[in-house]
Amino acid sequence: MTDNGAGKNENFGNYLQAYQGVKVLVPGATGFIGRWTARKLCAAGAKVYLPVRDIAAAKSVFAEYGIAGEICELDLLNEKAIGELIRQIRPAIIFNLAGYGIDRTETAEDLAYRINARLVEILCHSMVETTDAGWSGQNIVHVGTAMEYGAISGDLAEISAPHPTTLYGKSKLAGTQNLARCCWENGLKGLTARLFAVYGPGEAPARLLPTLIKAAETDEAIALTAGLHERDFIYVEDAAEGLLRLGLSSAKPGEIINLATGALSSIRNFTETAARQIGISGERLKFGALPTRAEEMKHEPVTIERLRNLTRWKPPTTIAEGVRKTLAFGQKSALQIVV
Repeated sequence: MTDNGAGKNENFGNYLQAYQGVKVLVPGATGFIGRWTARKLCAAGAKVYLPVRDIAAAKSVFAEYGIAGEICELDLLNEKAIGELIRQIRPAIIFNLAGYGIDRTETAEDLAYRINARLVEILCHSMVETTDAGWSGQNIVHVGTAMEYGAISGDLAEISAPHPTTLYGKSKLAGTQNLARCCWENGLKGLTARLFAVYGPGEAPARLLPTLIKAAETDEAIALTAGLHERDFIYVEDAAEGLLRLGLSSAKPGEIINLATGALSSIRNFTETAARQIGISGERLKFGALPTRAEEMKHEPVTIERLRNLTRWKPPTTIAEGVRKTLAFGQKSALQIVV
């Protein structure tokens, strides 16, 4: 193991072995981060259960990402069906990656709170009835978001008082609070992993990196914001690895852990770094052509002391490496489609 200073991360192979043969339920497995988490679990030899609403659409995603779990048809708004599925499967651990509102077209308040908050309660209550006494890890790893912090400054330590300003941030914070309450009331082992600026293969087309990759096909100017705000950019495969590591940790019931790199980079620096890897000339990047969104957060480097203490690890992939991996994955996927 490493200490909290510089050094190599602990061998992830040891963590992968711990999941071999373990029953794992992954709500939200067709999503951006969910598919990478399911992919890691499958690589570890876990018995992965994948609840989805549209089996046909899910199969194409799972095939592309090498996910070979058991697909279960399930509407996450059907509370009775969720409980029945969990009692039937009896998973040792749930990785909850289901979410509503990260896409700016998702604006229904009722759906946001049902999926981001109420679903967490249902999962917790169902797990209380089926807890596997032979499993020493967490019972539920719930994925939160930096948007829960909202309009606060400083280093965004997990003890900071949150002040979310968006529907997504408010409803996700409600989910985090529901998890903590359920864990303390029922003796459940669960945690919330708060993710920051995740990027990589599988991102929505309108996000920054996919936009740049698509723009490489033309010679047109690329309209961008000023890019002065700083973000903690984490490669999606590192985010998935961090979730698996936290699933084996000794986090306290309901504990919140920042899953981030601990280093900030301006959006402009990320864009310029990505453009170099993609092969886009700097002259095409028109910073300031678009307005900065009102919800953009300003904060100091994210505190990741809890992450390092619990896992003896921190995300290793640099932005340049992450972009190169994204491009390589896209080329491999395109080749598979052609063949």
